[in-house]
This record gives sequence, structure tokens and C-alpha cells, in this order.
Amino acid sequence: MALEIITPLAVKEKLKVNVYGVDGNVIGEVELPEVFNVPIRVDLVRRAFHSAFTGMLQPKGRDPLAGKRTTAKYWGVGYGIARVPRLPNGTARFVVSTRKGHAAFPPTPWERIREEVNRKERVMAIVSALAATSRVDMVRRRGHVFSVERLPVVVSDDVESAISKASQAREYLEKIGLWSDVERSREGTGIRAGRGKMRGRAYVEPRSILFVLSSYESPLARAVRNLPGVDVSTPGNLSVLHLAPGGVPGRLMVISRRALEEVASKYRVRPL
Repeated sequence: MALEIITPLAVKEKLKVNVYGVDGNVIGEVELPEVFNVPIRVDLVRRAFHSAFTGMLQPKGRDPLAGKRTTAKYWGVGYGIARVPRLPNGTARFVVSTRKGHAAFPPTPWERIREEVNRKERVMAIVSALAATSRVDMVRRRGHVFSVERLPVVVSDDVESAISKASQAREYLEKIGLWSDVERSREGTGIRAGRGKMRGRAYVEPRSILFVLSSYESPLARAVRNLPGVDVSTPGNLSVLHLAPGGVPGRLMVISRRALEEVASKYRVRPL
């Protein structure tokens, strides 16, 4: 279903980018859809990212009887010791300051941990994040390293089927001037600080290229999915998590001609 966005256009003229063929050479130009000309609302992008990120969190809480399942009871006065529940051997239990006592202010399952965002705001955030992928200054400010002059990088549909190995994908990215960003992600990968190392997320990996392709099962999608920092998505599954990791718009994006047409048909912009 197409989503119509009514907004003023930040860029009046049509944006044109190069189209790269299977050999890595420029084979033509294509006009970007109006969705890449809308104003960039960084505030909406950050709020929508926060909503999508917190939506993946699982509510957690303590058992109401945690630390309270004990036979300890209050002895009364006259013993010269603190008036807390005790076992027959004199060991204090139940209260917060004792061993095996309950936590003072534990997490509760009804705590609000998700940021709610309106549907129109979420759509506008996705459109803004898409527009930011065509701004070279914003992409460079985000830390991406590349040598192309116009963004996003559009490849022909034949590239999706011609490249089926990671080695071929590396050669192709070197030809079009994007492999240095994958190297940046590989060199920036390191061990996480804190207890996350013990919880299955020991490494931090910077985000690099986002491939927007027509299918997850295409040979190119299989070839690049394990490269450092690379994400693969389709036009139907694009979200702020892909387009603006960390809530910062301006991700380096590679999109196929077919996927670009699908994006144009899904997000239709009507100027004010």
C-alpha cells in the first residue's frame, strides 16, 4: 500500500545519481524520487528510532515474594539487637539490608519502557532518514568513508544476480569506491565495555553499508550479509533502525534500480 506524504520539498530540482553496472563502471543516470527531496527532521528520526529500539525490549520484573520466602520472624524487644525478622539461630532475614533479603526498588513488569510514536510521525521519520542518505555532507558527518560524489549508490538489477560470493562483492565495492567503509567497520570492531560481554553481545561493530535489494534471497544479498557492519533490507522492511542507526540519519546506502522503484511507489510525496 502506497503512503502519501504531504510536505514542502527542501530540494526543488530533481536529484540525479549515477547507475553502476556489473563491471563497476557508470552506465547511466537516474532521477531520484521525490522522497529524497523532503526536509530532514532529525528530531522525528531520533524519536522514531527510540520507539523502534525500545519496542524490542522485553518487560522484566521481580517475583513479588522474592527474598520473602523465609521462616524468620520478629523476636520482640529486650535482646539488645536490631528489631528485624530472624531465624532461630539469630540470622537476620527478610529486610532489605540483610543477606538473602529482598531488593529495595526492583524493576517492575508494568514499568513504561517503550516510547510511543504516532503513525504519521513514524512514516515521516522514515522518509526523512531516506532523504538523508542522499546528502553527502550528512553521510560523511556520520563517519562513513567513500569516494563517490553522489549518493545513494544505485546499481543495475543485473548486479543482484551477477555477484554471488563475498570475494566478488569485495572486488565490486572496491571498484565503485565503497570498500573503505567496510574496512572502517572491521577496524572499529572491539570488545564491549561493561557486563554486556557476559550476555551474548561481547563485540561492538560500527555500521557500514546498507544494501536495499529486491529480495533477501538474491545472490548479492547472500554475498554481502556477513561483511563487517553491513545490513541488508528490502523496500518493504525499511525502518529507522536500518536508515539511522543510533538515531543519527545519513547512512551510506546501496540500492538497486528495482528496489528504488519500489521505494518510489511506496512513499509518494505530494508537495505543498
